[in-house]
Amino acid sequence: MKLIYCIASVYNPGGMERVLLNKVRWFVAQGGYEILVVTTDQQGRPPFYAFPPEVRMEDLGINYSVDNTRAPLAKILAYFRKRRLHKKRLTELLMREKADIVVSLYPSESSFIPEIRDGSKKVLELHYNKFFRLQYNRSGLLGLADRFRTWQDERIVRKFDKFVVLTREDAGYWGTLPNLVVIPNAALAIPDVVHDPESRRVIAVGRLDYQKGFDRLLDAWAQIPAAVREGWTLDIFGQGEWMQMLQEQIGRLGIGDSAHLCGPTRQIFEEYGRSAFLAMSSHYEGFPMVMIEAMACGLPVVSFDYPCGPKDIIREGENGLIVPEGDIPALADAMGRLMADTALREQMSEAARDVTRTYSEENVMNQWKQCFENL
Repeated sequence: MKLIYCIASVYNPGGMERVLLNKVRWFVAQGGYEILVVTTDQQGRPPFYAFPPEVRMEDLGINYSVDNTRAPLAKILAYFRKRRLHKKRLTELLMREKADIVVSLYPSESSFIPEIRDGSKKVLELHYNKFFRLQYNRSGLLGLADRFRTWQDERIVRKFDKFVVLTREDAGYWGTLPNLVVIPNAALAIPDVVHDPESRRVIAVGRLDYQKGFDRLLDAWAQIPAAVREGWTLDIFGQGEWMQMLQEQIGRLGIGDSAHLCGPTRQIFEEYGRSAFLAMSSHYEGFPMVMIEAMACGLPVVSFDYPCGPKDIIREGENGLIVPEGDIPALADAMGRLMADTALREQMSEAARDVTRTYSEENVMNQWKQCFENL
């Protein structure tokens, strides 16, 4: 079976990129699959993660991201111009490759890829949630574009042979669609990670941008009483456009002795093993890969109740704590509760590892295999 995955780029250490890597590795190991990853914005940069040599990669050279800093009207006009080029080049590629299945990870080709008559079945895979475009609360032309594209999404998803979302919560937002299916991300087994229950480090992982809400996490950290924070550190692993702003916030809050911005790492599982629990302050997710990876390593989770993911994964009080979305004092209280109670952390650590059964790679990837074979 020939599979083509379409994604904006794979040079970032993001969750979507890591999920794609895990999937193609599994298919390659099964045998009988030919896989091509098609990007639009790679710009000659190497993949952050090492993809199997059997996986071909091709970039279309569209480079939507170079227009991100332009004025709103110029950005919108450039987008439509580049989307025409994108459709032309992707059509040429698909007509040449003749794949069995083409999967869009919801970048710009999702608006036109069902129209390409190359003989393949088209699958749309959403790694965010239905309302992800509206989370920024933008105004003006960009806000109008966000609202229009959210309305347009409801029409786009119906055109695919299969539309895959990651949580039951998100499926409920889309309503009854004949092509809708829920397939979560997989929690890989992490047999060589030994979790240290005596660790006094809180870890957070993700891109330093609006979505991950690390400014909210730093505010919460500053609200934890100094006596509770004594001897503890908060380490945030990631990179992104908010690095300078967050560093300045750390200085302004006076927490530089305990809160640190760390760069991205390829040894994130080892970092999980050296941590007490994971804190998540996102505004939204599709399915938080970081959450299940950390839990697979034995870390409880303290998280805002953002859409979507926490309610699907965390069993409140058993393997983690969920606080109301955006309630920074509640997040501080929940983190402080775990920091002050070693026995509770150990109890939740054991329960957290159960995530590997619910979201095992074998279970999840067999759902994908069955989906493709049915198509």
